[in-house]
Amino acid sequence: MTSFAIIGTGAVGGFYGARLHRAGRDVHFLLHGDYEHVRAHGLRIDSKEGDFTLPTVQAYRDASAMPACDVVIVALKTCANTILPKILPQVTRPGSCVVLLQNGLGAETYVSSIVPECHILGGLSFLCSNKVGPGHIHHLDYGRIALGHYRPGGKPGGTTEQMRSIAAHFEAANIPISLIDDLTLARWMKLVWNIPFNGLTVALNTTTDRLIRNPDTLDLARALMQEVVAGAAALGRTIPNAFVEKMISDTVGMAPYRPSMKLDYDLGRPMETDSIYAEPLRQAEAAGVTLPRTRALCQILKFMEQQRASS
Repeated sequence: MTSFAIIGTGAVGGFYGARLHRAGRDVHFLLHGDYEHVRAHGLRIDSKEGDFTLPTVQAYRDASAMPACDVVIVALKTCANTILPKILPQVTRPGSCVVLLQNGLGAETYVSSIVPECHILGGLSFLCSNKVGPGHIHHLDYGRIALGHYRPGGKPGGTTEQMRSIAAHFEAANIPISLIDDLTLARWMKLVWNIPFNGLTVALNTTTDRLIRNPDTLDLARALMQEVVAGAAALGRTIPNAFVEKMISDTVGMAPYRPSMKLDYDLGRPMETDSIYAEPLRQAEAAGVTLPRTRALCQILKFMEQQRASS
């Protein structure tokens, strides 16, 4: 039986790991603050697609106690990736697949240097989900994953046997999944939504529904989206304007939502400014394109974080 490790049992990893467990997969969950609660009470998922509870799961406080798994799903925030050199060698074996369900750019290159003998895949999670208590996850909307194979230099990776195998397990767990040839393009397409809506909800202390209903903030969000399109184009990737409009339309239809960065800021946790803003800016500017609104938003977010840390 294919075994799965979940590194980061929060709103994303907890939700997908619980779905896989409920479908009969061999799933091992690494936890930190929730360990005692989950060992005693399991995981609870409240979902628009049906609530369920897993009374007993394979939970671990320390990666050294976990078995080496076939598929390792990393669902940590990228600002916590500094702990991965201590974790990934413990839970992988040569030939394991490491799936990074993370935002922004740059994580695959970093992880490939930690476990070079593993297959590195990038997963883009289109999921509205919050962790609302110990071992308790609230799934609001969506849930699709786009999965691509990492290649050095950002080259298109094609569709591989490893991708097809993982996709079959996810589909059996009622998790919609699509396989993509070009992970770099997909990551930039995800930034079309993440760059405006994560940062603006923090900087303006609001939610996505209020941003999208106000003509001024809608114009600003659209302008930020167009900068992301320009950044991708500088790297040889084309994002059609129809995709920008679809992201706006999808957000109009979305339930009022605080994106992950807004939740992190509100709860006093580090924000993913490096992977979602600084690294895309670095890549775009290295290719000769400036993204002035994106840089300004990045600077505002970093200032807010510094002010909070010094208060």
